[in-house]
Amino acid sequence: MTTINMTRLDSSAADFSAQLKTRLAWDASEDFEIHKRVMDIISDVRNLGDDAVIEYTNRFDQCAFKKAAELELPKQALQDAWNSLSAEKADALQTAANRIRAYAEEQKLHSWQYTEEDGTLLGQQVTPLDKVGLYVPGGKAAYPSSVLMNAIPAKVAGVGELIMVVPTPAGESNPLVLAAAYLAGVDRIFTIGGAQAVAALAYGTKTIPAVDKIVGPGNIYVATAKKLVFGQVGIDMIAGPSEILVICDGQTDPNWIAMDLFSQAEHDENAQAILISDSSDFLDQVEHSINKLLPEMERADIIRASLTGRGAFILVPNLEVAAEVANRIAPEHLELSVANPDSLRQKIRNAGAIFMGRYTAEALGDYCAGPNHVLPTSGTARYSSPLGVYDFQKRSSLINCSAAGADKLGKIASVLARGESLTAHARSAEYRIK
Repeated sequence: MTTINMTRLDSSAADFSAQLKTRLAWDASEDFEIHKRVMDIISDVRNLGDDAVIEYTNRFDQCAFKKAAELELPKQALQDAWNSLSAEKADALQTAANRIRAYAEEQKLHSWQYTEEDGTLLGQQVTPLDKVGLYVPGGKAAYPSSVLMNAIPAKVAGVGELIMVVPTPAGESNPLVLAAAYLAGVDRIFTIGGAQAVAALAYGTKTIPAVDKIVGPGNIYVATAKKLVFGQVGIDMIAGPSEILVICDGQTDPNWIAMDLFSQAEHDENAQAILISDSSDFLDQVEHSINKLLPEMERADIIRASLTGRGAFILVPNLEVAAEVANRIAPEHLELSVANPDSLRQKIRNAGAIFMGRYTAEALGDYCAGPNHVLPTSGTARYSSPLGVYDFQKRSSLINCSAAGADKLGKIASVLARGESLTAHARSAEYRIK
């Protein structure tokens, strides 16, 4: 096998910013042919409803559905899948679900209010979304952890009805995915996928109810469909390739760090794995570990393409500069593999999830630590956050003016409204002035 020579950057180099920008660049240009196909599918589902969903599902997933009623999986199938698991798998799934739920319970937003001296009440009412759609990849691409991470926060938020869509190519379903849906409390499940599933959730058909928000990962057709139906419904995010950034002081086992980089690089060729260290010798050690361990990996070709095409080692003079570079990158996953991670963490402003200490592998967050693994990518951690209970809750402002409050606020509103030449606004407020 060809040796991987990791791309190396030096933060002290005059052209470091330009080099870093080039390495971070990811071609997310839209394929307009895919865009057009997805628009056509959405249009067909809006106009033809169940008939279009059945036709596309049969065509793309090699199914043979004849009636829309066949698209819904009986609730008993979820429990049967749970009952079919080995004790080891059931215990792992249950433990992960319990931890995700416990963490989610801490995130709940609560209603609040206060009363001013004149009796005017102000506050905020928090309510859950009525219906949410969860997209889950199907067939051999089984992601039970994704089911737990998306469904449990929704149920903790109090979502009235959680509707899952999962394709079953050639009738193939995954027991772990269905068991995860059972544990998470999914209310209804339809065996459809692709853009047609997103369109059905967004606009509704006679059989499939329209939802208020669609969450969950999918391929380029699913991502494009989510973009196009946004506005009709809410969506979680449009995720880019997976990312990991490790800051290490050179004292962690280099094999551990190499495997941490592999853990994200194995997702796909566009995944990005970056290591920042203040030790050039340590970067050499990790590169050696990469080349030693890579032949053992089942997805070695994907890891190789990812590390060669988008991976990087960055040398910095100290950990403070490492934190500055990390904030510029705003990674999805950030490992602080250093002696004092809490101190370094206080310098981090932009990251989807922060994994602190030498023993905290990013992979633990993917499955069972508790915090959500649905995270902002492609630098969007500068302004966005992990999926959480709050994404399934709405906030309504509360205002209840007393007579005295209406008198005081009415005078202020009148001045401001007339300043904007909105006379009806002003007079509406003035009617309530004593």
